[in-house]
Amino acid sequence: MRLRVGELRRPPPRDWVVRFAFGAGVSALAGVVSELAGPRAGGLFLAFPAILLASVTLIAKEDGVRQAGQDVWGATFGALGLIGFAAVVTTTVAVWPLWVSLTAATVAWAAVSLSLYAAATRLRR
Repeated sequence: MRLRVGELRRPPPRDWVVRFAFGAGVSALAGVVSELAGPRAGGLFLAFPAILLASVTLIAKEDGVRQAGQDVWGATFGALGLIGFAAVVTTTVAVWPLWVSLTAATVAWAAVSLSLYAAATRLRR
């Protein structure tokens, strides 16, 4: 894994607009669902990787299906890590200071996501 800042300039502005619009649309939908069905239901929509579908489509078009598949795996690991985040917050937020609860939840998210990534990498070899 590495960060290449120069790569951010590679996609055309239209692609960034598509990703932003899709993410904004999913967030707006989550707001509507929250108003109609309550914050718990709306929160489920916010957990949806808002830009994943648009991003994967654009990545497949520009970089190929294999690269798009790798992005889906990464998003899946991150989303599964959110389950760990939610579990830690749910069990600690009422008894620990908020900053401690959120810090522990973030560590749990990273541990779950990176462990899944490491396991998948080993299985592929």
